[in-house]
Amino acid sequence: MTLALVSDPGVPVPILRSTPLPQLGPTDLRVRVRAASVDLVDTLVVAGVARAIFGLTGTVGLGFSVTGTVTAVGTDVVDVAVGDEIAALHPDIAAPVRAAAEETIVPAATAARLPDGIDPVAAASLPLNGSLAAVLVERLGPADGRTLLVTGAAGSVGGYAVALAARAGWAVTGLARPGDRDFVLRAGARELVTELPGPRFDAVLDGAVLHGPALAALRDGGIFVAPPAAVLAAPERGIDVRIESVRTDSARLARLLRLAAAGVLELRVAGRVPLAEAESAYKQVSAGGQRGRWLLEP
Repeated sequence: MTLALVSDPGVPVPILRSTPLPQLGPTDLRVRVRAASVDLVDTLVVAGVARAIFGLTGTVGLGFSVTGTVTAVGTDVVDVAVGDEIAALHPDIAAPVRAAAEETIVPAATAARLPDGIDPVAAASLPLNGSLAAVLVERLGPADGRTLLVTGAAGSVGGYAVALAARAGWAVTGLARPGDRDFVLRAGARELVTELPGPRFDAVLDGAVLHGPALAALRDGGIFVAPPAAVLAAPERGIDVRIESVRTDSARLARLLRLAAAGVLELRVAGRVPLAEAESAYKQVSAGGQRGRWLLEP
């Protein structure tokens, strides 16, 4: 048994409950949790909105991103050992115990050791949002010096996307609020805009998940990359629309962690609360406007 944060159908708040820990599979890790991130999708599960989207029924665990210490490894795991400090993405949204718990089970394929020089608590803000940003930037293809607009450039996905795209050679402009200028430019953008501009960009990475309206910023024949939305952007003017969901593997996550340890990716923490006080963090995230992630510590 472990104390785990869960969501019950029809209950609009997260619940801390003693829950059986799933069996350790041959390719899994058992992890004593150091910290777990509260992401918007977690609040949508609790609110019930995401239950229909993901086909969730019954009680489910909460939390995608986790850091902690490996306490057991499956029989087929070769690259991680007991005692290693790791970060991981918990990919199974229907699992009974996920990242927000005292102890959890994660696939070794979605975990990576924490590098020297990284805060083991703050690093819990990275796996979900950093991995999604990396996938979106990869989906853009080669930069070749082209121009890119990142919407939601000060957000948890957009902020990482700005840094990764600039590093990949894109000439990045960030769309964000005026108060976010310092962060957006520090991340690697060449300029900040506070309103959607006209069609002057070769590509748009839609971290704000605007979809249709964001196409106005693209030249004819441009590239649009975004996570899924309820209403997807429809191709027009020869624009190539590419929709991508989060995925990660050990190599991608390890690279992101190294970039964070080197200061290329800025780990932003909005607040830290004990796991037992998770409801307060969920309220903050649900209210929106956060800069950085709220983290839960068992």
